[in-house]
Amino acid sequence: MSVSEWTTADIPGLAGRRALVTGVTGGLGLNVVRELARAGADVVATARNVERGRSALASIRRDVPDASVDLVELDLASLASVRAAAVRVVADGRPLDICVNVAGVMAAPDRRTVDGFELQIGTNHLGHFALVGGLWPALVAAPAARVVTVSSLMHWLARRIELRRLDADALGSDARAPRYRKWIAYSESKLANVVFALELDRRAMAAAAPVVSVAAHPGYSATGLQHAGLAMGNYSFERFLLRVATWVVAQSPEAGAWPLLRAATEVGLPGGSYLGPGSVGEAHGAPAPARISRTALDPELGRCLWAASESATGVAYP
Repeated sequence: MSVSEWTTADIPGLAGRRALVTGVTGGLGLNVVRELARAGADVVATARNVERGRSALASIRRDVPDASVDLVELDLASLASVRAAAVRVVADGRPLDICVNVAGVMAAPDRRTVDGFELQIGTNHLGHFALVGGLWPALVAAPAARVVTVSSLMHWLARRIELRRLDADALGSDARAPRYRKWIAYSESKLANVVFALELDRRAMAAAAPVVSVAAHPGYSATGLQHAGLAMGNYSFERFLLRVATWVVAQSPEAGAWPLLRAATEVGLPGGSYLGPGSVGEAHGAPAPARISRTALDPELGRCLWAASESATGVAYP
């Protein structure tokens, strides 16, 4: 894979191909949808807040007047919502060529999903695990589908995944649970994203399924994700520090979307690839191969996470 200065001009024509992108009301997801639509793809955009989703799609159509974009309501913190969205997408029998798992929550206080899971791993990992499983009939119907799962530089901070977070009954009954630390919980959810992407690719290859699974991260991008999570709790000082850091260091959400777009569209990209900004430290710059932590590469962790995710969601991939 070339490490040349990739730009959106390198996206191949996508006419006749169908893509789904989660989390499109702003930041990375909005830019991914815009560029996929500009390249000619028929895009299914998902959003938890339908009104904000409609506003986002209106802005895309102003930039790309001939964009083919439909909106589907999806709350990744609700397995019922995930099932309903997947059923709606596969109902027409059309193949799904690209799935980009962008949506997420960051640094949120200790809260639960609708189904009782810790919010960050429940939304960032379990929601997407269940969604891709529900979309599987449409993915395997495509000649060569691509699933892109978005992780973070923060996955390096997690040394393990506390699988108890994937057991709603244990979370509700274990009075000896360790103190909740929002940044560690976020890091674990982002580690889970990489582990899921790699394990999905192993399983797709073993089953000879026409699906390639890869991962990507946006570096340090000014998406507003951090502020949305911190706004859920009394974290005003942290929000101030992040605003300063973002102003000084961060790249734009447009640039942050580039690794995701390259991962979704580059012809011949090998399964299990991980892309991020190409600068030293991977905080900004043109997309290039990124480093994966040793923990994320452990196939035993992949198998354990997969089994726990199936048990938590009730979703078993065919």
